[in-house]
Amino acid sequence: MSTQALTNPAVDFSEWYNEVVYRADLADHSPVRGCIIVKPYGYELWDNIKNALDRRFKATGHQNAYFPLFIPKSYLEREAEHVEGFSPELAVVTIGGGKALEEPLVVRPTSETIIGEAMAKWIQSYRDLPLLLNQWANVVRWEMRTRPFLRTTEFLWQEGHTAHATEEEAEAETLQMLDVYADMVVNDAAIPVIRGLKHETEKFAGALRTYTIEAMMGDKRALQSGTSHNLGQNFAKAFNMQYLDKNNQLQNCWTTSWGLSWRVIGGIVMAHGDEKGLKLPPRLAPYQAVIVPIFRNDDERGTVLDAVETLKKALLAADVRVHVDNRDYQPGYKFNDWEMRGVPVRLELGPRDVQNGTVVAGRRDIPGKEGKRFLQQADIAAQVKLLLEEIQANMLAQATAFRDANIFDVHSYDELRSVVEAGGFARGWWNGSNEDIARIKQETSATHRCYPLEQPGGEGVCFMSGKPASQIAIFARAY
Repeated sequence: MSTQALTNPAVDFSEWYNEVVYRADLADHSPVRGCIIVKPYGYELWDNIKNALDRRFKATGHQNAYFPLFIPKSYLEREAEHVEGFSPELAVVTIGGGKALEEPLVVRPTSETIIGEAMAKWIQSYRDLPLLLNQWANVVRWEMRTRPFLRTTEFLWQEGHTAHATEEEAEAETLQMLDVYADMVVNDAAIPVIRGLKHETEKFAGALRTYTIEAMMGDKRALQSGTSHNLGQNFAKAFNMQYLDKNNQLQNCWTTSWGLSWRVIGGIVMAHGDEKGLKLPPRLAPYQAVIVPIFRNDDERGTVLDAVETLKKALLAADVRVHVDNRDYQPGYKFNDWEMRGVPVRLELGPRDVQNGTVVAGRRDIPGKEGKRFLQQADIAAQVKLLLEEIQANMLAQATAFRDANIFDVHSYDELRSVVEAGGFARGWWNGSNEDIARIKQETSATHRCYPLEQPGGEGVCFMSGKPASQIAIFARAY
């Protein structure tokens, strides 16, 4: 680990972010442009996100499957809006085994088309519905400007794909999975989100409606953290996904898709991190607690390490993810390293602590002496678990307070420009045109993030067009 201070996030947030990702041991540079190597610490964080979601998927009746990485190009072309939306980002294989392929293969940018083809074979009757699938996979989108975890050429994600008998069932599924995403991001990643409907200009290519969860990062920009799409019957018609209803009539299915990627890791870095590095929410942290033994000679070493082993066993038995740092470095170096890597609780144990039956606990979410306390060794597991819950709740409270303090109601275009320039979310009544949205983006770099699902009701005046409006919208600069 470099001992050089991090760039101040208040001065250069982008540079700070890149430094944290690499210096906190989440990732390394790759020889392939636009791609990253995910190191064990970063992959364990992704694994915890994956497990937190997978439990929720299975609890709502979804099953995991896997589909090929390569998709025949003709499949994508069968849903015109879909292929048009993705065409600039496609990676296409034209040679295999030294020979030109009869049909080019697209490296998976998303899987609606190949899964739609399979679903069409599997669904015959209303009795086969709903069909609820999910896959954990990598995808490739040929990005021009990349940033680790936030936008890379290859990334890891999950994508859910479901088929239903009615539009109402498909819409209920779309919103249910949006709620699943929100539940995980809020309660596990400790990031508050706004659940909303995407504007027509921002929806997924080929979708009827796209819903999103939008989060605010430490630089007051928005991060689209997960999306859920009601695809209507567009893909069902393109792939002849039909079923016989109870009256023996042939009907087209209604389908959905929804996805969340490892950009949530980037969101965790940017929503919680500070000038000392990462700050990880306990429910997702690879290590929830790290024990740092402190001793000056071999006699003290044996005594301290015996006590450390007892603490470790007690914590592991209570399902606390704990790590003992036995590296041959000075304690101060270790303290800084684990602070950089965002471990929620650091436990320091020296000879005097062994004698007193105590251990010093330092919280990552509260800096300095204020975040330190003595815990009793005899009841270490219960105390650490309680501390982890306190940290989890405090991180969500801090992020929520920051977000709420930086959402501003606007009543004119000038007010929107001021909010966007200063940093924050601009919230206001909206009934503007697509041209208005394009103008805002061109002149301020802010985009229409969503119509929040929680609306105030009633009517107002659109801050841009001056027309009557029935919905509030959020505008912000975004990643």
